[in-house]
Amino acid sequence: MIGCAQLKPVPGGLTELASLAVQPTHRHQGIARALIEHLLANTPRPVYLTCRSGLGGLYEKFGFRALEADETPRYYQRLQRLVGLFMDLTRKNETLLVMKLG
Repeated sequence: MIGCAQLKPVPGGLTELASLAVQPTHRHQGIARALIEHLLANTPRPVYLTCRSGLGGLYEKFGFRALEADETPRYYQRLQRLVGLFMDLTRKNETLLVMKLG
């Protein structure tokens, strides 16, 4: 396997693009793009995703936009708090970005 991705249901009846990964030796060959485009082709909107804040630009190319705190669904608000605590403990200089398409 050289890459994977999935669409999964999350609480609140939402759909999430998740688990995107490509083997390091196969990156920069359009595999992630092909996976994302294939999964989104016939998927009803909206679609959400979470990623490290440094990866937001990748998903913006597909039309995703970062959500402000007041428009973030409750499920993702809780997830952001939990990941934020972890990032504080590990001293990572990133946050969990919640993005939406549609």
